[in-house]
Amino acid sequence: MRKIVVNTFLTLDGVMQGPGGPNEDREGGFEHGGWSVNYWDDRMGQFVGEGLSQPFDLLLGRKTYDIFAAHWPHATDEAAGPLNAATKYVVSTTLASADWGPAVLIRDNVVEQITRLKQGDGPDLQVHGSSQLVQTLMANDLVDQYRLMIFPLTLGSGKQLFGDGVRPGNLRLVDSQVSTTGVIIATYEPAGDVRYGSFALEDQPTTPEGAP
Repeated sequence: MRKIVVNTFLTLDGVMQGPGGPNEDREGGFEHGGWSVNYWDDRMGQFVGEGLSQPFDLLLGRKTYDIFAAHWPHATDEAAGPLNAATKYVVSTTLASADWGPAVLIRDNVVEQITRLKQGDGPDLQVHGSSQLVQTLMANDLVDQYRLMIFPLTLGSGKQLFGDGVRPGNLRLVDSQVSTTGVIIATYEPAGDVRYGSFALEDQPTTPEGAP
């Protein structure tokens, strides 16, 4: 069985939109594109490199696929080789073809097809960006691991990884480190349902609902 691994850059207030450049994703009037660029250091590069060092396939939404397809075939850095060689599973109802290959289009029955893909043989499926696709994966309990870079800034608006309507659940911290620029690099795995409790004393009186 294959794992689905979500790789995401986040601000402290949870925004994942447009980390790589001003025009990467302006949907919704987003004007903060490129917010991650000036924080990069060798430790972050090492973390990204580790994620690309093992065999993997890519699971991408259309917008992220288009961004990657415009860049990586022409890039010469170390990440280009693994990304260009990986099989890309692209979730889209609008793409007529996926020319940055090898690629497979997933047009309908998305959850069913991804579930079947996950249950089959092959390397892990890495998700980069693809905010809308990630919401579908989380809603259907299909994510096995989150590899997050949490940047020390807030934006106040933009697409969020864990937004309204996300399913309640525990996460287990697998690994963490901090870059020289203050970026928290953390790996989490789902760990079951939320466990609720209370710090209130057992004999503490409760106030009836609606009482002043």
